[in-house]
Amino acid sequence: MAQHQAQPLPLHFSGSGSEYFRLWIVNVGLSIATLGIYSAWAKVRRNQYFYRHTRLAGAGFDYHGEPIAILKGRLAAFALFAAYTAASSFAPTAAAFILMLIMALAPWLLVRSLRFRMHNTSYRGLRFAFRGRTGPAYLAFLLWPLLAGLSLGLLWPFAQQRMAAYTRNNSSYGSAEFRFSAGAGAYYAIYLMTLMLGVVLFAGLMVLTSILGSNGWFAVEEGQLTAMSLLLAALGTYLGLLLFAYPYVTARLQNLVWGATTLGEHRFVANVSAYQLLGLMLSNVVLVVLTLGLYKPFADIRLARYRIEHLHVLMEGNPDDFVAGLQADASAAGDEMAEMFDFDIAL
Repeated sequence: MAQHQAQPLPLHFSGSGSEYFRLWIVNVGLSIATLGIYSAWAKVRRNQYFYRHTRLAGAGFDYHGEPIAILKGRLAAFALFAAYTAASSFAPTAAAFILMLIMALAPWLLVRSLRFRMHNTSYRGLRFAFRGRTGPAYLAFLLWPLLAGLSLGLLWPFAQQRMAAYTRNNSSYGSAEFRFSAGAGAYYAIYLMTLMLGVVLFAGLMVLTSILGSNGWFAVEEGQLTAMSLLLAALGTYLGLLLFAYPYVTARLQNLVWGATTLGEHRFVANVSAYQLLGLMLSNVVLVVLTLGLYKPFADIRLARYRIEHLHVLMEGNPDDFVAGLQADASAAGDEMAEMFDFDIAL
């Protein structure tokens, strides 16, 4: 079937803030009462709620993760970081060794976590899968981020592209494989626009503070006016980027990543607006602060609904026929791999 005949299928999210609040408050209470142990069960309940209320073509997703597997991962992570924290106070050499051990294990742990997460996600009874090898994970999740740090962030867009490509190109739904086509240039374009926003904002604030200063708004001597203008412009630029850059980059990255992702012959389109996301995040922060945190579950629902419902699948053909064909192809490979995916470190 030709691409122009692809059927756009929007995702829908049916979660309710008041309904999720009851689940959230129980999760928080039991997690505190059990000193964090129940948090693994809380994560399963939370994921199941969000997955089952996310629907595509009339069918919901599901999450099948076992709390014990999540608890094992968290206990392992806690043990490593506790050992590092304790050693950093009494034995710096041992602390350095533990830190290197954590860095060496991180890509392997991430691969295990991705396998667990994907294997325990299903749609219409058919599970997703992650088949990435550990060797390339060290390049994507360790080497490139380290080089990005050594380059003072200049290689960070490239590192992000490599991580996204590794994750997407090794994922599948049944026998249908995901593919990712975005290059590093698209990531650099996003951050270049953010940098240009910062430059324009800084220049504008410099002009504004200079004008205000020359009109006697600041109680400083004339020789200190330039330094005051630089300080205020830098502070204003930092706060402005802190406020505007995060939703801008988040929106652009979601649109880029999904727009460059295919599943077999099916494509995705995301149309998240940076301005709308900014308004949503700002209102969420204000309401969470005003309610001393009690608005948090409602904020989670609002954000999930916005991001999910601004994603469409461009489906080639009938979704029922597509899933039925995958079920026939994947039936032999399903349950025998399940025991491998018994470890999760994600929070």
